[in-house]
Amino acid sequence: MRRTGASAGLGELGPDRAGSLSSASMICPQAEARSHHVSMSAKENVRTVYSTATDGKCPVCGWPQRSCMCSSQKGTATEPLPGRIVAKLRLEKKGRGGKTVTVLYDLPRNDAFLKELAARLKRECGTGGAVTETGIELQGERRDRVRVILQGLGYTVKG
Repeated sequence: MRRTGASAGLGELGPDRAGSLSSASMICPQAEARSHHVSMSAKENVRTVYSTATDGKCPVCGWPQRSCMCSSQKGTATEPLPGRIVAKLRLEKKGRGGKTVTVLYDLPRNDAFLKELAARLKRECGTGGAVTETGIELQGERRDRVRVILQGLGYTVKG
C-alpha cells in the first residue's frame, strides 16, 4: 500500500512532486532550497585557471614585473668596472646541508666580468662554483687560494 501526502513524510507537497525530489529533500524539506543556493554561488565563484595573457608578468621568469628578480629587469648587470676592485671573502655553511662554500661578494655587478672571474677561479682552484646575484660561490673552503689568485690580479681582498 502506498502512502501519499503528509502520511508519506512529504510534508504538504503531495504525490505529484514526490518523483522530482531527491532523497535528501525527502528527509529534510530545506535541503532543496540549500542545494539551489549552493549551485548559484558556485556559478558566481568563477576564476581563471590558465591564461596565455601576460598581465604584467615578466616573460623570462614569470613573476609580476613589480617584484621581478631576473636579470632582464636589472640595469646594474652592465655596471662599469671601477679602477680599484675590492673583493670580500666569507665562508658559508648554513642552509647547504653541511657543505662549505667560499663566497666572494661586493664585486662589481657586471655579468661579463663575474663570469670571466668565476671561470678563472674555478679553473685555478680545481673546484665547482656559480655566479649568483650578489657575487661568486665556490665549492669548498678555498679562501687562502682565492686570496692569492685575486691579489695576483691586483684586486684588494678583505675577509
